[in-house]
Amino acid sequence: MKLEHRKQKVASFPQFLFRVGRYALVSAMLIILSVCIGTLGYHHFGQLKWLDSFHMSCMILTGMGPVAEMKTDGAKMFSSFFALYSGVAFLSITAVFFAPIVHRLLHILHVERDEDATLPTGK
Repeated sequence: MKLEHRKQKVASFPQFLFRVGRYALVSAMLIILSVCIGTLGYHHFGQLKWLDSFHMSCMILTGMGPVAEMKTDGAKMFSSFFALYSGVAFLSITAVFFAPIVHRLLHILHVERDEDATLPTGK
């Protein structure tokens, strides 16, 4: 997923929308993967039902906090490592999602325009 160089022209709006869509798709896939890992882990280690495991995984990934108590040592270890992973994953997925938007804004501010050379100098 290559972005244009600062000396290149700003991508057209349809190209930009396509790029945002690709990055949103990658972000969605990372969220789905993370929720699946959490759901499987809470179901296996925490002995929670599937719906409760999904709920717990979503709550941890969004930073809302746990909704069920982990009783075994294995469940507590998984919950601890998943919480650490979730903090990093949340920030990383957010960065992936907003990368093309931030890049476009910065690129618009820094692009050199050819028409600047043809503007009258005021003499």
